[in-house]
Amino acid sequence: MVTVAERWNIHPCHSWLRGVRPDGPVQFSEEMGVWNVLDYREVFGIINDPRTFSSKTAYLAPVTIDQSFTEGDFAQMDPPDQTRYRKLVSKAFTPRVVAGLEPRIVEVTGRLLDAMAGKPRIDLVEELAYPLPVIVIAELMGIPSDDLEMFKKQAYIVIEQLNGVAFLNENAEAQENINAAVEQFRPLVEYMHDQLAERRRAPREDMMSHLAVAEVEGQRLTDNEIVTIANIMLVAGHITTTMMIGNAVACLDANPEAFARVRADRSLVPTALEETLRMLTPSAALSRRTTTEVEIGGIRIPAERLILVWPAAANRDPRTFADPEVFDPARHPNPHLGFGHGVHYCIGSTLAKLQGRIALNALLDRFPVLRTDPDDPPRFFPSPDIIGTASLPLCTHR
Repeated sequence: MVTVAERWNIHPCHSWLRGVRPDGPVQFSEEMGVWNVLDYREVFGIINDPRTFSSKTAYLAPVTIDQSFTEGDFAQMDPPDQTRYRKLVSKAFTPRVVAGLEPRIVEVTGRLLDAMAGKPRIDLVEELAYPLPVIVIAELMGIPSDDLEMFKKQAYIVIEQLNGVAFLNENAEAQENINAAVEQFRPLVEYMHDQLAERRRAPREDMMSHLAVAEVEGQRLTDNEIVTIANIMLVAGHITTTMMIGNAVACLDANPEAFARVRADRSLVPTALEETLRMLTPSAALSRRTTTEVEIGGIRIPAERLILVWPAAANRDPRTFADPEVFDPARHPNPHLGFGHGVHYCIGSTLAKLQGRIALNALLDRFPVLRTDPDDPPRFFPSPDIIGTASLPLCTHR
């Protein structure tokens, strides 16, 4: 059996993508100076224990970033602060709000697929998996979706240059690269400041206007906090969905029997998406900081040390998942950690799954044939802590 990782040579350094488990649940990386945690039980325990394993990790990294770019980043907070900031955003993703978005998602999906009609080849990411969630999240926030290319460029800067592993390189060149990436990201920051100024002049019924008047403990958010939260929503609000849709088709393409089952029985679409999140977990790694000396998997780790937990590796742990290298679109139960767990569980997971379900069903309705071309293979993001298709060329004819 050839896995999708082997077929397209995704992240050759990640042996667990190819069915090779590490010698133990915890491995120390001399190169990065961090402990990697790879097994399900340990990863699950860490991400559900914010007191012992803090999300405030930035100050331990050997490289730094201008704090004006990170003010209000609740991914770098622990409860109770993280809880208060998270509530500001969660109102945009309540079950009622998400359910109300379904007709618009169907409409946008149909329009994007109409533009592909008759093409012998399509790029799934470029033409559907990327624009769909960006349009949806941009409309939710109340910012023009006309600037899709700028949003895409800025998202790729975050993924490829401002990813978590990039902050662990301890050398002058790494700091220079971070500084250069921040400057490239500045246009989106300035764009969001302009959007905020416009909301202050003329509030609307959108998320940006909500943030403009929001308070935490009786204090209004600063402009930098609002812009940071808005950028997190825009980038994080679409990129996981983009990768989930692309990864799902890549997994199905690599497993023809599973692909045929899903085509024939659309009730499998939701579970196939869940299985995709397990097999090719978009947010492969998460950083945490030990707040006290602790033992993980038999290894003693001092306080104030960085660790990387790998949900993507945990999602292939045979102690939790039977036949973990098999893509089973009907897998149940499937307690994967593709959207995290605990206090940092992805706020937008319900919206992401809804978009994935609508997009995959519509794609299968429109295209009786969808297959990758060995001469024009998918391109996956090179960042080691991200697993996702950056482009996915597909043939639509036999």
